[in-house]
Amino acid sequence: MDVLEAIRTRRTAGKIRADVPPRELIEELLEAATWAPNHRLNEPWRFFVVAGEARERFGELMAADACASLDDPTEEKRRGMIESQMKKATRSPVIIAVACDPPSSPRIDPVEDVCAVACGVQNMMLAAHARGLATKWSSGQACHSPAIKSFFGLTPEHQILGYIYLGYPDESSGIGSRTPHHEKTTWLGWNGA
Repeated sequence: MDVLEAIRTRRTAGKIRADVPPRELIEELLEAATWAPNHRLNEPWRFFVVAGEARERFGELMAADACASLDDPTEEKRRGMIESQMKKATRSPVIIAVACDPPSSPRIDPVEDVCAVACGVQNMMLAAHARGLATKWSSGQACHSPAIKSFFGLTPEHQILGYIYLGYPDESSGIGSRTPHHEKTTWLGWNGA
């Protein structure tokens, strides 16, 4: 698949089937992520591939965090929150948690590292789409959880950029649309502008 076609046709997956993609295919996607541009070539990305029963432990941690944020929850609300978080953790056969290392030097701009990791995620998602896989990038409260960072062996200084839910699509993705670039672009010092 041509890269421009992949960019235009990749969509967030609504539903993902339960069958697990082969490890070799997931490794190919991770390798694509590592080719993202990154200033000083410090490669600030960290990936954690979560599958099988590890998804349930991940869901339990998300549920504990979500329940802790509720003000005086009823038992029914608490059960609903737990069920919701467990459903999130098992909505795909594979989850790739993506984190950014803390800067190792004052010369490193943390924003540049976050942008590099985000570019890696885009590479991964485009490669997944080109290979017939579906993805959903999710973030939220679970990215800031000390318990979840600890689960992945990260320090409080690490930044989790999100969770890529990965598998085979269970429905066709829709057709996307975007505002034309000319409505968002200003040309400066360009002939004819």
